[in-house]
Amino acid sequence: MGLEGVEPSSFMADFLAGCGGYAVVDGGLATELERHGQDLNDHLWSAKCLISFPQLVRRVHLDYLEAGANVIISASYQATIQGFEAKGLSVEEAETLIKRSVEIACEAREIYLQRCAKGYWDFFDSPKIDRHPVLVAASVGSYGAYLADGSEYSGNYGASMTLETLKEFHRRRLQILANSGADLIAFETIPNKLEAQAYVELLKEENIDIPAWFSFSSTDGTNVVSGDPIIECANIADSCSQVVAVGINCTPPRLIHGLILSIRKVTNKPVIIYPNSGETYNGETKQWEKTRGETEEDFVSYVGKWRDAGACLFGGCCRTTPNTIRAISRVLFDKSS
Repeated sequence: MGLEGVEPSSFMADFLAGCGGYAVVDGGLATELERHGQDLNDHLWSAKCLISFPQLVRRVHLDYLEAGANVIISASYQATIQGFEAKGLSVEEAETLIKRSVEIACEAREIYLQRCAKGYWDFFDSPKIDRHPVLVAASVGSYGAYLADGSEYSGNYGASMTLETLKEFHRRRLQILANSGADLIAFETIPNKLEAQAYVELLKEENIDIPAWFSFSSTDGTNVVSGDPIIECANIADSCSQVVAVGINCTPPRLIHGLILSIRKVTNKPVIIYPNSGETYNGETKQWEKTRGETEEDFVSYVGKWRDAGACLFGGCCRTTPNTIRAISRVLFDKSS
């Protein structure tokens, strides 16, 4: 990557400069796995495919790289030691699969860069295709994602939940991912302040030596899903020197602009946004439900506005596809169709 050993303070600035000022993040992993025929109605969600179909995970990563992604996110969002143990795997097997999630993404990057060097996709006329940097981000989902009961979309873990409990839940997985070969850690869909604080303390306690981004989710455009103000959550992220970007994911596109403005009030760190398609997840039925008539075209039409508001990294979350990412890349870099 050429970014090894770079101080966290300059890591993201250097990466963005290498990408041309903005970077494209990948889109929905589970969405694509399902499109390829996988049934992910499972407590492990996309991490199920680390066991059953790892080659498909690699293929989806490659699809997003072909579409223009500068960042691909590992299939570890719902990959936890506790979750794998519940499926009958040993701790050692669980730890191997968590590390394997990053190795698969790194393999996809290597294949992609080799093909670029050989001119494999000669229908691309942009010289940028064979020299732009690609990062692998190791995904860390919230405690609610492990519960697989929809609480990641409410941030309600109950009155008895403590900071120490959250830290101990995440600690070993974070240690594994930090030593997996990933370029950075992606703390995703953070639903409340407590979990954000747990991550900050873990990064310090474990002396994690790779950067991280913090990405929150919102349903009202002002607060994260728990009701904690986004400004307070972004402040927590800003306080941590290892955090190199702060942003929003798995949130309706129509809410993103205001959230970018709020985040930028409290941090000068780059803002990352990767919304969902605009649908709402029903934790009881485990189905995505249309709430407004937003289309992929509507989603992409927001990108210029988000860029003008101050965002630097753009991608998609649930229900977005390589076509979404390809369109975002064209908007950012004026690529011809």
